[in-house]
Amino acid sequence: MPIRTIARRHPLLPVFSKTLFAGIALLLAFVMTAPQGFGAESRSRIGLALSGGGARGLAHIGVLKWMEENRIPVDRLAGTSMGGLVGAMYAEGMTPAEMEAFLKTIDWDEVLLPEPTYENIAFRRKQDKRDYTVDIPLGLRHGLSVPNGFNPGHGVGLLFDRITLPYSALTNFDELPIPFRCVATDLLQAESVTLDGRGMALPQALRATMSIPGVFTPLEAKGTVLADGFLMKNIPTDVVRDMGADVVIAVDVGTPLANLESLNSIAGVLEQSITVMTIEYDRRALRSADIVIAPDLQSYTVTDYLAAEKLIQLGYDGAAQKAAVLRPFALSEEAWKEHLAARYARKRSVPQSLSPAKVVGTEGRAQHEVELRIRKYTREKLDLPGLETELTKITGEGRFDRLGYQEFLTDSTPGLEIRAHQKTYAPPLVSPTLDVEGSNVHDFRFTTGFRVTAMDVLTLGSEWRNDVRVGSDTFLQTEFYQPIAQSKFFFAPRAFFQKTARDIILSDTLSSTFTDQRYGGAVDLGYTSRYRNEVRVGYQITQARLKPLIGNLSFPPFEGYSDQVRLGWIFDGQDSATIPSRGSRIDSEVVHIFRSPDVNYAFNQAQVRSSHFIPISPKGSIFLIGSIGTSFGDAAAPLQFFSLGGPYRLDAYNLDEFLGSNYLLAGGGYRREIGRLPQLIGKKVYATGYYETGNTFLHWDQIDLKHSFSGGVIADTIFGPVSLSANVSADGRFKLRFALGRPY
Repeated sequence: MPIRTIARRHPLLPVFSKTLFAGIALLLAFVMTAPQGFGAESRSRIGLALSGGGARGLAHIGVLKWMEENRIPVDRLAGTSMGGLVGAMYAEGMTPAEMEAFLKTIDWDEVLLPEPTYENIAFRRKQDKRDYTVDIPLGLRHGLSVPNGFNPGHGVGLLFDRITLPYSALTNFDELPIPFRCVATDLLQAESVTLDGRGMALPQALRATMSIPGVFTPLEAKGTVLADGFLMKNIPTDVVRDMGADVVIAVDVGTPLANLESLNSIAGVLEQSITVMTIEYDRRALRSADIVIAPDLQSYTVTDYLAAEKLIQLGYDGAAQKAAVLRPFALSEEAWKEHLAARYARKRSVPQSLSPAKVVGTEGRAQHEVELRIRKYTREKLDLPGLETELTKITGEGRFDRLGYQEFLTDSTPGLEIRAHQKTYAPPLVSPTLDVEGSNVHDFRFTTGFRVTAMDVLTLGSEWRNDVRVGSDTFLQTEFYQPIAQSKFFFAPRAFFQKTARDIILSDTLSSTFTDQRYGGAVDLGYTSRYRNEVRVGYQITQARLKPLIGNLSFPPFEGYSDQVRLGWIFDGQDSATIPSRGSRIDSEVVHIFRSPDVNYAFNQAQVRSSHFIPISPKGSIFLIGSIGTSFGDAAAPLQFFSLGGPYRLDAYNLDEFLGSNYLLAGGGYRREIGRLPQLIGKKVYATGYYETGNTFLHWDQIDLKHSFSGGVIADTIFGPVSLSANVSADGRFKLRFALGRPY
């Protein structure tokens, strides 16, 4: 029968319980403060069991802070999930103040990302994200499949590696300054597993105990599949007792049962269901503890990492509320100093160098490439920030879903081991997209498709990329990308087919629709800086056909060849493929067209498109856009007309409403974060407002600028950016525009 129910039926029980606890506390106080016969060795060993709870687990630091200020020792320590992480940091010898300071340096948004940030992924992966905006990882290694977790844990894994490096070669967690255990769940055997260092290093143990099912991919090791320990043992009081603790203090930061109002949503029901499934284990564990600290963490959730300072304070307050039963275990000043001295004598510092370095988890050319790229960070002095950045960039190239590091011993000589984990579902990589955009019946577009990328086809770094998009637009393309002699120079032949229906708009009225069909091939030579820049020069030949579907074209239908040479340069220094908040992007090209249908002369064209985002507050950014295209005084062929109109190209007007041999577009605006989506659905929600001006024209002295004013909201979802905007022009046009995915 629950204790609260017994207390309601027997009103004197709480009084009796308090009297009993007070008596026990006085007895323990007498034993612990007894003269010389009762030294530090004869006192009761105190064990701490720290529960899981996601961000709520940061309250454990506040509990430890209060205990240290009151000279209450911890002799044994076990934790689950976030309790395991906090427990490991304390067991390694970090003080609560050091832990709090360390946590303030962590960018939780970045650490908890399922993959490296946009800045740290390879240029070709940046192209994938710009062209195919559905953020659901897919692969074809074993047929079409997805990973077994939303987040492979690369960022979190590096955090664990950094914290545990001095102790990562331990084979027994009893050798830590405070003997430590953490708890995971064996998904194959459906049983709780206590990790003590035998057979699994400390960073992997922490990775296992925090592998929330469906969020982080589980840890596969020696025939077992380990997930978060909260599934079967969220409060490891029995583990602490088995470690030899005489007094067990349990700290419970789990999510309490919700009220009726909270169950009005799917998310609320799912969260409550998980709590219900694990609550009996928690109650049993709490009953076996001698003291329970359960801080009032108010409405903070498991994802509120940005509230770390407040959660730590609430944990401190929760421990203070238990002062009456905790202070009898306090040591004298002299005994406390001796206790700390003994603990810190076992503390290890971060090694200044670890040589040699080896790479495990991959082999052949990929292994050799990783070894070469990390060498400068490990050769003389260990450069951990540089090493982590390089490992993140290697992960961002697509072969691995996570890379980590730890110490290893060879003939008693410490070295550095790089652990590579290849994706279980890819390559080949599959990048899907779903693009919808429209403002009225005749201004509506829908396209879906995917890109399949096979990697290391002939040599390391070579890729075979295939695009398929169908709907309002049909686009098929295959490209083979081959680095030249493992350098940053490359060779890239490709073939393509595209077909789309284009509208001719006169005074906001549909005048005609024509079919634009093109197919051909090209070959490029280029150079890439791997992450931000790509330069290409190449030759392309195209067979084109333009013919009317509805109405009459303003130019006659035609069919014929066009060939050209092109020099292009792209710089991508922004922080997002679709909704950047900082950085610049420049896309430029110069083209010489030898021939084109409907003209009998060669001509040149050039175009520069740029956007710049400047953060002016933690949540707000201003942005500037500018584009210009010219045919250098010649009349462009219809196949090479520039166009304006549509999303971010004069929003208040129809798609490609303005066609011409030259064009000019400029604008700017402001975007501000106004909310966040649930982690499994997306990221942030923004409000935005911006102004655009520009037009197409035949000669520079004929510019008739159009003006467009827009405002709306945009959400960064796993299906791509979703936006709803109201757009009005200076000449009275108004459009309410919806868009999902890549804007046309």
